[in-house]
Amino acid sequence: MPCSPQSKYPLEQGSNGITKLGSRWELIENTLLGPINDSYSLVKAIRQYNGRISPIWNFKCLHKFFNEELDPRESESFFNVLLPKIIALALRLPALITHPIPLLRQGDEQLLSMSQLQVGCLLANAFLCTFPRRNTFKGNSEYVNYPDINFTRLFSGPYDEARKMEKLKCIVNYFRRITKQEPTGMLTFHRKCLTEPYEWSSSEHKLGNLFVSESGFIEREGQGMLQVDFANKFIGGGVLGGGCVQEEIRFMMCPELIVSRLFTEALGSREVLVITGAEQFNATCGYADKFTWKDDFKDDIPRDPWERRYTEVVAMDALCFAKSQEQYKPKHIRRELNKAYCGFFSPPKIPRTQRAAIATGNWGCGAFGGDPQLKALIQLMAASVAGRDLVYFTFGDKQLCLRLRAAYHLLTNCQMTVGGLYELLVQYSQ
Repeated sequence: MPCSPQSKYPLEQGSNGITKLGSRWELIENTLLGPINDSYSLVKAIRQYNGRISPIWNFKCLHKFFNEELDPRESESFFNVLLPKIIALALRLPALITHPIPLLRQGDEQLLSMSQLQVGCLLANAFLCTFPRRNTFKGNSEYVNYPDINFTRLFSGPYDEARKMEKLKCIVNYFRRITKQEPTGMLTFHRKCLTEPYEWSSSEHKLGNLFVSESGFIEREGQGMLQVDFANKFIGGGVLGGGCVQEEIRFMMCPELIVSRLFTEALGSREVLVITGAEQFNATCGYADKFTWKDDFKDDIPRDPWERRYTEVVAMDALCFAKSQEQYKPKHIRRELNKAYCGFFSPPKIPRTQRAAIATGNWGCGAFGGDPQLKALIQLMAASVAGRDLVYFTFGDKQLCLRLRAAYHLLTNCQMTVGGLYELLVQYSQ
C-alpha cells in the first residue's frame, strides 16, 4: 500500500553518493496538496511520485478529455471542485484502510469484505496512480500475475480514444456521486475454488429449467439473479484500457468492481470471483466503438442485512479459441463445465428452492471464438448440477433464441441427463 511505513521512495543523492529514502506517502501527500489546476499539473503531480517508471507513460487521453471532450466550464469545475474532493478521499487511506488488504491468491478460497467508502478511497488512489509496484509486468515482478490497478492505461493515447473518453465520463460521475454523499454500504469479494473436477460422464441429474429470451440484459432483467460476468482471467479485462465488451462495460456501470483488480490474482481453471453488493452508478448504451455514457444512474436495489446491494456478479473466464474446432475437444468441454459449475454451485445448506436463478448469455463467444450453442449447453449442464434455473439472454439474436429453445425441448422430451448430454458432446467431438 502506498501509505505503508515500509513503502519508501528514493530522494536526492547525498554527498557520500548514497541515495536517501523517504516516506512514499509523505511525498504523495505533499504533491497532491499542492496546486493542481489543469490536466498538465495533474500529470506533473502523478509523475512526481512515480519516478523512474513515469517517463514511459503518456497522458494523451487525459489531456484530450479535459481540454477537448469537456467544455471549459466542466473542466474548470472538475479541477476546482471535484478533484480536491477526490484527493481528500484518497488521502484518507491510512484512516480507512488500517490493515494490509489480503490478496485473493490462486488456489486459496477466501472472502474479503469492505465498505463502499473504503472502495471509493482505493479507487481514488488508483485514479491518482499512487499504488507502488503495480506498474510493470516483467516476468520477475511481484505482481506479474495480477491485473493493473493504476489508471495510467486509461489516461494514455492515442489508441481507443473514443472509448476512453466515455469511460472517463463514467469514472468522473462515480467520483461526483460518492464525494457528494458518502456511500454507506458494503461489498464482498469471494474467490471460489473447485478443489476436484466434477464427474460429468456419470451425472444422473436431469436437465434443469432453461428460459431463453431474445431481448433484455443480464444486469437489468437479471435483477435478483446470479449475474454472469464474461470475464478475463485477469479480472476486469481491458476495463482500464481500450477493452469495451461485456465485462468492461459492466465494470464501468458499476465502477466499484474495478477495485477487485487490486487484490485478485489471475483466475485458475477451476476458480471464479463472486462479487456481492456492487452499486450501479452509470447508465450506458452501445458496445465496443459505440459505447457511450448516457447519464447518472440511481440504483434502487434493496440491501441485505450486511448492507450489501442484492446484486451478485460471478466473474468466470472462458477459454479463448484461435481455432474454432478446438472447443469441441472433451478436455476443453470439461474445463468449461468445471469453470461454470464453480461459479454456479452454492452451499448444500441452501435449499434448491432458495437458490437464485442464473442470468447469462453468450459466455466465451465473440472475440473468444466460442460456439453460442455449445456454451449454452455447457452452462445449462453446470446449472442443472448446481440446482439452479438458467435464464439465457441472446442479445437480439432471434435465430439463436429459437435454436436453443428447440434443442432444450428435444433434450427434455427424451429425459436427457447431464451425463447423457456430456456423452453426446464427446461423441460429437469425435
